[in-house]
Amino acid sequence: MIGLVVGGMIGHVLGARAGRERYEQLVRRYEQLADHPAVQGMAGVVRAKLGHLVGRSGRG
Repeated sequence: MIGLVVGGMIGHVLGARAGRERYEQLVRRYEQLADHPAVQGMAGVVRAKLGHLVGRSGRG
C-alpha cells in the first residue's frame, strides 16, 4: 500500500514537471509566432476589415 502511494506521488511530480515544461514550450512558441512581422501585418489587415464591417453594420 505504501509503495502504491509513493509511486503515485512520484508519478504526479514527474507528470507535473513534464506538463509545465511543455506548457512553457508552447507559450514561447506562441510568443515567437505572435511577434513575427507577417503575423502582425495580417492581424492589422483583419482588424481593419472587421472595423469596416462593424462600422457598416452599425448604420442602420
